[in-house]
Amino acid sequence: MNSKLSRLNPDQLHATPGYHHITVVEAGRTAYLAGQCPLDLSGSVVGVGDLDRQVDQVVANAMTALAAVEAAPEHVVRSVIYVVSDDRTVLTTTWHRLHASPLGAALTSASTLLGVTQLAFPGQLVEVDLTVALPSRE
Repeated sequence: MNSKLSRLNPDQLHATPGYHHITVVEAGRTAYLAGQCPLDLSGSVVGVGDLDRQVDQVVANAMTALAAVEAAPEHVVRSVIYVVSDDRTVLTTTWHRLHASPLGAALTSASTLLGVTQLAFPGQLVEVDLTVALPSRE
């Protein structure tokens, strides 16, 4: 199955909205996925100005990248989510959309959500960076 993973929230730390403060990987192989952007196969930004559509494209791209290394969202041990906004409502809405998506299990590990000024591609509103404890090949 997978390297032994454990996720914890120490009682001395604040409650979280679904992620864990700490994810421990006992042993195994690790994959570091490049930040997944809302780009289609041709490299064009999808849904310029439409955060929901961009989140959906990022999820699709992340799922493809995970499948390429024979992993699934539950194998993700760390996620960083970048959203072009300084509005907490936009950040929260993005978190909830990602959490409800097929990628949602990835966000139960150690996770960080950041509002940023801009991302690499013109019109890009969101990016997700994942670290994965790969399943063993046995």
